[in-house]
Amino acid sequence: MTAPTAGSPVIGAGVIVPTADGRVLLGRRTTAGESPTWSLPGGKADAPGESFEEAAARELAEETGIVLPAAEMRVLAVLLDHELGRPRLTAAVLAPPCDAPAYVTEPHSCAGWERFAVDALPTPMFHPSGLVLARWLPGYPGPGGAHAYTVVR
Repeated sequence: MTAPTAGSPVIGAGVIVPTADGRVLLGRRTTAGESPTWSLPGGKADAPGESFEEAAARELAEETGIVLPAAEMRVLAVLLDHELGRPRLTAAVLAPPCDAPAYVTEPHSCAGWERFAVDALPTPMFHPSGLVLARWLPGYPGPGGAHAYTVVR
């Protein structure tokens, strides 16, 4: 029997926001106490009864000002990792293509939003964002150490 993992599980969504021309939205994550990384929009599913799609739409609007309906979000997979030393479930959520401008609404955690060609993604990538991108992009060298549960519809 292994020792229990410390801390409560983290449950959230990483949102892939593609553009019509095939780029993807990433932010320069600058959260205090962490090394700077690049990250998809997203965050915790923290409202009672909130679905992954609803969390993705809410977090996208809160972090970037981009408002897209939860009904148009699609969960590709659910990813389980223990990179934090406790369980983390991240839904890989695909948003509909969107070219709307992204604004920094949380300057304490994001230094700016940019769109990148999928064959020229920056590094280092925030661990959960790398896991999500690896589920969406065939051949993307995302981090290992996660169990992926593909959603079949």
